[in-house]
Amino acid sequence: MELKSILAGLEGLKVKGNLEVEIANIRNNSKEVNKGDMFVAIKGFDFDGHEHIGEAIEKGAKVVLAQTDGISKEEIKQIPEDVTLVLAENTRYALAIAACNFYHNPSQKVKLIGVTGTKGKTTTTYMIRDILQKQGIRVGLIGTVASYVGDKKIADNQNTTPESLKLQEIFSKMLEEKCEVIVMEVSSQSLKLDRVAGCHFDIGIFTNLSEDHISTKEHPDMEDYFQSKVKLFKMCSKGYINADDIYAIRIPKLVPECQFTTFGIDNHCDFLAKDITVTNQYVDFKAKLGDRNERIKVSIPGRFSVYNSLAAIAVALSFGCTSENIKEALVNIRVPGRSELVDNKLGLTIMIDYAHTPESLEKILSSLKIYTKGRVICVFGCGGDRDKKKRPMMGEIAGRVADYTIITSDNPRTEEPEEIIKEIEEGIQKTKGKYECITDRVEAIKKAIQMANKKDIILLAGKGHEQYQEINKKRYPFDENKIVNEIIEEITEKQ
Repeated sequence: MELKSILAGLEGLKVKGNLEVEIANIRNNSKEVNKGDMFVAIKGFDFDGHEHIGEAIEKGAKVVLAQTDGISKEEIKQIPEDVTLVLAENTRYALAIAACNFYHNPSQKVKLIGVTGTKGKTTTTYMIRDILQKQGIRVGLIGTVASYVGDKKIADNQNTTPESLKLQEIFSKMLEEKCEVIVMEVSSQSLKLDRVAGCHFDIGIFTNLSEDHISTKEHPDMEDYFQSKVKLFKMCSKGYINADDIYAIRIPKLVPECQFTTFGIDNHCDFLAKDITVTNQYVDFKAKLGDRNERIKVSIPGRFSVYNSLAAIAVALSFGCTSENIKEALVNIRVPGRSELVDNKLGLTIMIDYAHTPESLEKILSSLKIYTKGRVICVFGCGGDRDKKKRPMMGEIAGRVADYTIITSDNPRTEEPEEIIKEIEEGIQKTKGKYECITDRVEAIKKAIQMANKKDIILLAGKGHEQYQEINKKRYPFDENKIVNEIIEEITEKQ
């Protein structure tokens, strides 16, 4: 594609060189550059692509897109005459728009649904996908776990929302696979860092907002976190929001041009759930589907599942889905790492859940506590290089709600696991809760299994769908579902 077509819609650019040059591909990683490519230099948190412009040119880049404040006058002089240099105020935004153009704006050719919020994004996207598929609609799904066309995985995702270049490539593949609808998780970081700039959203969904992602590398405070989420609704014509969330109800006044529909349990709304029954295996409730109040059963326990289901139902009805297809999809719903029950030879109730914030941990523990006949045994840790304030808070919650807690490692990243555990322990020591600390997460899971009986429930919280453990910037395989069954296999062989 010609460079000037790739740059269409971008304003304030400064160009040195030929705009009519043909570009083979766009790259933002110098190691991936091939002859005839355009290299986009991004200023990241840990790396600066501007330091690798020379490497990109050596590998054959015909065009370099750099940030105005990222390259000096001396460095500009060193760019070869046969390489076009483009300067932009924000290369993240410029990359997103260039990627849209390069892949011929695929999001304009499908119905695109974006789901944002602190919790519930993954589950809500799976619910929407399963209902629409039951209706016979071909759906693409992009999110924390992976990207799928129907039930076929087409890509693993390192971020909840892929970088803009990867995202547009995935959209393009989904179009080739004849997808009519794409439903995707839209993280606050993707909105703040312009990963979804240029996307044409038809529908936006706001699940809830609670304290998370507050750090020097993410959001400085809750208001910044919230305002990043709001950006989604400035990009779509229809919005579905949680009427029970104090942040969500602010959005219609901030984005009056968007048409909003509300869902909830406690406050007046368009889609209201009544007569809720929660167990540690499922939740059911009444809601209006068309002209009738229907009983809906969802195979993911917890009150939060009601909110996710209501959002999915509201969207599904806008696509003309029948009440039968809605109910059938929700009763059979399975979401990796979200209140996921692990089948095992010992017949124990073992649940894997992504709960990694104080609020999400308290919600799931409280829900399990009410409906579990035996003990609630909680195994959890906290991620390194993330908000430290939540560590003692989560320790206190576990000590107060769970019957027994095993504090362990999560993704320590560049921190010492034992130091993170000590900070969690400060909170649990404020309670009378029984606990122990086992740094090795496999050993912690093994201890929980060994002490449990069939009346108990084991909650493995924090990692959910993740199939790795991140230690000192390396990711090691860590699939909790597989680990649980390996431990149980070892136990049963000894019996």
